[in-house]
Amino acid sequence: MKQNRYIRQTSLKNFGPERQQALKEARVLVVGVGGLGIPVLQYLNAMGVGCLGMVEQDVVEWSNLQRQVLYSESDLGKPKIQVAEEKLQEMNSETELIRHDTFLTRTNALEIIASYDLVVDASDNFPTRYLINDACVILNKPFVSGAIYGFEGQVSVFNYKEGPTYRCLFPSLPEKDNIPDCNTNGVLGVIPGIIGSFQALETVKVITDMPGVLSGILMLYNGSDQSIRKVKFPAVAKNKNRTQLETNYEEPTCDSVPEVSFKRMLQEILSDSPKVTLIDVRTTEELRLNPIDKARHIPMELLADSVDELSEQETIFFICESGKRSKDAVRQLLPLLPNRNLYSVKGGINAMESGLENMANRNKSGLP
Repeated sequence: MKQNRYIRQTSLKNFGPERQQALKEARVLVVGVGGLGIPVLQYLNAMGVGCLGMVEQDVVEWSNLQRQVLYSESDLGKPKIQVAEEKLQEMNSETELIRHDTFLTRTNALEIIASYDLVVDASDNFPTRYLINDACVILNKPFVSGAIYGFEGQVSVFNYKEGPTYRCLFPSLPEKDNIPDCNTNGVLGVIPGIIGSFQALETVKVITDMPGVLSGILMLYNGSDQSIRKVKFPAVAKNKNRTQLETNYEEPTCDSVPEVSFKRMLQEILSDSPKVTLIDVRTTEELRLNPIDKARHIPMELLADSVDELSEQETIFFICESGKRSKDAVRQLLPLLPNRNLYSVKGGINAMESGLENMANRNKSGLP
């Protein structure tokens, strides 16, 4: 019976109908509908949180399927936020689902976050984490943070009941060279599910005012030996007094790096012009596992040493797994090759494989 949907929670000692009602009345914003955001959304949706907002603008790619278990092969190329809304609504028709089909930026963060009680940071980049922190401090909203890397992950709750903020633990953005890159170093598929579940639990505890919230505590998880370590950290007064956002956040949607679609790149490469080349900047190991035709391999760390050779080309396309490192390659070489046409292949090999599959399907069906 429908009224028994949450009976395992309402009958739970120290939870009960009162805390279930608190879940129903809560409005939670989840930033990112990927590896971390999916388990957060699935559990909060199943447990009866009344309103869930989602911020996302990516599409489903092959490399997502290893850890983003809400999506299936039939969803490839579709907007994540659309697929998530449809599947979450099927799981619980009572939940109000709100789509914010955008990336979180300096210009929209305060407006989007203002109407929610709590934010879950399930993003995958540092600028967004600092933006969420600063907006939550200004609006006096708590937020639950999670991050993953390889076999490891971490969880904490910030700006909760006068507790520490994210900047109390990490005062400023790290240097670009010190930022871990999961595209290069990878992540074990199950780790986001574990960390995201921890985030969902902390979210429930904050909403229902349960004891033991990880405020002022950074929980470190290591999947290699299933160990958990907790590190306490204090609040720093200067990081809690903020009236406006910074002016130097990186905007995920505002990138001056020239990009082209895989289709445009393919047309140029198949023209067999001697002045056009495709450079694969992935690691040697990635290349061994998934080589691509008509590409020359120059790993990121060797690009600077190849400038003289590359200068002989008029148009150079750079490709990697997802399109992130290829954009870095273009940024690195633009000042060194100012008179050459340098492009990053948007979406990388993931987009290329999806596009080739779509073209093959169209040809089989006789479509133009």
